[in-house]
Amino acid sequence: MPRTLSLSLLLAGASFAFTAPGQAQSADPANLLPQERAPAAAPKTPAQADSQDPDYDRPTVDSAFAAYSDPVVQKVDPLIQHWSAAQARSLVSLIESIGKEGLEPSDYDLAGLRAAIDAGDGAALDDAASQRFVWLIEDMRDGRTPMAARKQWFVVDPDPDRYPTGTVMATALKSDDLAAALKSVAPVHPDYAVLKAELAKAKPGSDRARLVRANMDRWRWLARDLGSQYLITNVPEFQLRLKVGDKIVRTYKTVVGKPGRTATPQLAEQVEGVILNPTWTVPQSIVKGEGLGTKVLNNPGWARNAGYKATRGENGYISVVQQPGPGNSLGLMKLDMPNPHAIFLHDTPARQLFNQSDRALSHGCIRTERASELALTLAILQAGLTAEEGVEKLTSGEYTRVAFQKSMPVYITYFTMATNIDGKLAKFDDIYDRDAPVIASFDQPRVANRARKTSEEVVEIVDDLKT
Repeated sequence: MPRTLSLSLLLAGASFAFTAPGQAQSADPANLLPQERAPAAAPKTPAQADSQDPDYDRPTVDSAFAAYSDPVVQKVDPLIQHWSAAQARSLVSLIESIGKEGLEPSDYDLAGLRAAIDAGDGAALDDAASQRFVWLIEDMRDGRTPMAARKQWFVVDPDPDRYPTGTVMATALKSDDLAAALKSVAPVHPDYAVLKAELAKAKPGSDRARLVRANMDRWRWLARDLGSQYLITNVPEFQLRLKVGDKIVRTYKTVVGKPGRTATPQLAEQVEGVILNPTWTVPQSIVKGEGLGTKVLNNPGWARNAGYKATRGENGYISVVQQPGPGNSLGLMKLDMPNPHAIFLHDTPARQLFNQSDRALSHGCIRTERASELALTLAILQAGLTAEEGVEKLTSGEYTRVAFQKSMPVYITYFTMATNIDGKLAKFDDIYDRDAPVIASFDQPRVANRARKTSEEVVEIVDDLKT
């Protein structure tokens, strides 16, 4: 079902066309349609959970993950009875060279493994080799950094379920290729390889090497495969990318949360649709705290011009909703991506902010440059609309939700060293001071049985757009 994407628009000050800018790679429109392979979706918080319920309990440890702490090869496959001495020696070699992946050989007790090898085949060798293999797989697949050092990291990595440790071990011993097994759980995103190459050039123990290693680990916190088509934004870079495969189709400047309580958290969610001409439910911090509710009720003419509608309940509670329009605080579109933080990507009437170099200015949500272009692009790719249909809905001025035929992953990440939109390795300001805990964790003993989910508070972000 090919779509024509040649229509040029001048909407919200942005030209909509599929001639990619110099920093992005151009693509045949036919190749931008949803791919046959379904994008890999990270597990989400259950939809039925009420993010505003103070009793909502975020689990900290997945029961299946906990089982990996006591690996028994025989339970994985009855055909595999033990580790041979030769396989255990291969494991020693693998651990000795693991520094090139940004991990520490000292984490895996090589002395204990060598002692077990010297003692000969048997249960002791099986246990010693299995345990160290598990540690290695966990660190490469899930990241070495404990959850306590991953500040505001609310991504739940699906890889322990996709690549169970026991299955990886069984495959390694059957094939007699431990290195291939380790590679099978390593990140496949091109940035990981770029950082790995940079680590090889950096002076061991230098600040640069430590920063590279921290950002390599951040890739392990995400799904190994991000999917065939997805959105990804790197908060410290103030950029959003629309990617198909490994190619950047479009890039957009962003405005992200101010440091502090309104800092943008890191998420992996699903975009289920786009909302054109959205309404904005004004938070009570403004309705009540700043007196907007009373002002709207007492000044109907002013409220009408500003697009506000207010209602007062029997209990005196005032709610205010800003209607669609060019002055709406969410602009002309927002992405429908349900999550307990109320974080989403949206337009803004304050488009002059995209000209600033430091764009950590919002109350947590991500304001997106050329948002109308992004909305129409996704409506075409994910909902099957023609460009003409999308424009008609957008210019109608009416609230419209365009549901996707297939949801699309969106990743809100935090990398302080990564390739920029020109494909060059770059360092970005650590605007939320999140590097230090990660770097420091590598100087501490390895944490076993790490939680898969953070126990940090879910802060519901309210972007009041007063900036």
